[in-house]
Amino acid sequence: MKKSLASLLLLCLPLLIQAQDQFSVYFDSNKHELTKIEEDRLKAWINGNKDSKVLAINGYTDEDGTVGLNDTLAQRRVTTVFNSIKGRINTRDDFKTRSFGELHKQSKNKAENRKVTLYYLQKKDLARENEVLGITAAPVKRQPVKYPEKIYMPKPDGTQVEVVLDKELIAAIEAGKPGDIIRLKNINFYENSFGILPESGPRLTELLAIMKANKNLKIKIQGHICCMEGDPRDLSTKRAKQVMEFLNKNGIEKSRLSFEGLGTSKPINPLPEKDEAERAENRRVEIMIVEN
Repeated sequence: MKKSLASLLLLCLPLLIQAQDQFSVYFDSNKHELTKIEEDRLKAWINGNKDSKVLAINGYTDEDGTVGLNDTLAQRRVTTVFNSIKGRINTRDDFKTRSFGELHKQSKNKAENRKVTLYYLQKKDLARENEVLGITAAPVKRQPVKYPEKIYMPKPDGTQVEVVLDKELIAAIEAGKPGDIIRLKNINFYENSFGILPESGPRLTELLAIMKANKNLKIKIQGHICCMEGDPRDLSTKRAKQVMEFLNKNGIEKSRLSFEGLGTSKPINPLPEKDEAERAENRRVEIMIVEN
């Protein structure tokens, strides 16, 4: 705090504008000591603000005297007030003082210019301190996610096959924000069924590994079908649910998963599709980032 007083660090303008409360004491001409009346006023303010927090103390003078003398006088007035509240009123860690001397907008009433003003927050506003001061919290730095060097998918015969992680998919998920949609490639189903084809196993294993590595990731699995308007058999919902149940049965908490079927309401290609390639694009599974 002594360093702050000695250097008289500048206080940023937004702080002065947004500080909710202020209190001033006044000085006689060319004096830095408080009169008995003003000293009593300051003591009364201190007693009534035990739970408040001081943000800044600014000192002022009138235009009588030289600029250098007035700057020194303003500094002494700030020091007087600070010494009175020190140890009695809480202050911000980055508490600052500033002496303006006569270099401020002067009132026609000289007595109003010979003052020290405290800017402070009352107890009821302390929870909103940074908001009131216009301070934005520093973003939390995201820790790099560690993925296993190799992942394996079990086969029905008891052997295992290595699955190579899709770096593009990982990058898309890590950069994903709530509401972003990411397509899962090569997750296919038996025709007119919600049964997952064996060829989809590696991609499901990959998604499982990504979910296990990204502990904060929550997703909604969205199913889509092709070929016809509507979804009379609700296949899109049942297919999305199958993917969710695979993840859940393999250790992903239900609280991180949800699902929905969108039928043909959001096709990539217009209906009816021109060929099997377009139908395959429409017949897809996507994930929506819910939390990341």
